[in-house]
Amino acid sequence: MKNADMQKIGAEGQKIYEEIKSKYEPAQNGKYLAIEVDSKDVYLANSTVEAVELAKKEHPNKVFYIVRIGFDYVETMANYFL
Repeated sequence: MKNADMQKIGAEGQKIYEEIKSKYEPAQNGKYLAIEVDSKDVYLANSTVEAVELAKKEHPNKVFYIVRIGFDYVETMANYFL
């Protein structure tokens, strides 16, 4: 995956999260969202692994933007990391 693609996923993922975070904060603080930036589909789970597993069921070949709800902690994960 090219660095430019990862930067796009990061920027788009952050934008999507900013638009939807009021639906999740503060009630879901500490949980994780996997965001597929092209479809804007989001997957809520208790861990990054669970969130990505849920997302991969619908988008098996995609890279996901992962955010921990209510925290400034962000990571982008590709499905090949699991």
